[in-house]
Amino acid sequence: MKRCGQVIRLKPEALKEYCSLHAAVWPEVASMISACNIRNYSIYHRDGFLFAYFEYVGSDFDADMAKMAADPKTKEWWDVTKPLQSPLANRAPGEWWANMDEVFHQD
Repeated sequence: MKRCGQVIRLKPEALKEYCSLHAAVWPEVASMISACNIRNYSIYHRDGFLFAYFEYVGSDFDADMAKMAADPKTKEWWDVTKPLQSPLANRAPGEWWANMDEVFHQD
């Protein structure tokens, strides 16, 4: 199992809409997240930042992320949610949400 943390900015005027969307996440999107071996997925907000945490339980992370990115309903969801976000300027090439390095973990 791989633990993943990611961060992105949320546009200040977008918090209410972003929370409303995620309170009623589209079933097809939720199913695709599970189909791509993501478990225990959470998104948190603080001071204009979104922090995402999830656990990847598959064996080919890149293939599963490509599968998700190719899904038409997920693309549609991203078309709705991406305009509400502002990616970090120093994110790695190809990232939207900036991946974070794990510094500490305790079970």
